[in-house]
Amino acid sequence: MQSYTIGQAARLLGVSPDTARRWADAGRVATHRDEHGKRLVDGKDLAAFSVELARTGSGEEDVPTTSVRNAFPGIVTAIKLGDVAAQVEIQAGPHRLVSLLTREAVEELGLEVGMEATARVKSTNVHVDRT
Repeated sequence: MQSYTIGQAARLLGVSPDTARRWADAGRVATHRDEHGKRLVDGKDLAAFSVELARTGSGEEDVPTTSVRNAFPGIVTAIKLGDVAAQVEIQAGPHRLVSLLTREAVEELGLEVGMEATARVKSTNVHVDRT
C-alpha cells in the first residue's frame, strides 16, 4: 500500500506540514513510523481523511472560502503601480505569477514587496506552450 510522508500528505491536502503534523498529533489522521522513525500516513487513511476534510472543512478559521482551486501561495516580488492599473508579481515556489489589477485593489490589500500573498487562478481557457 502507498504511504505518504507528512510533507507529501500536507501538499496533497493543501495545508502546511505543520498543520498536517498538528492533525496527526491530535489523532485526526492516523500515522505510523517506518523503520527509520519517519512518520507516514497510509494512502487509504489519507484518502478517507481528505474526503472528510472536504466534507466538514479544515476547522481553520483563517482559510478563505473560495471556488478557485488553483492557489499559489508565495511572496510578492514586484509591484508596478500606474495611475489606474497595477502589475503584481508573486514567486510561488518555482512559479512566477504576474497579475494585472487595479491600483485601488493593491492599495486596499496593502500589498508590498516581501509580504506573503496567494495568487488564485481560475480560467476557462487552456494555454498551450511550445516545448
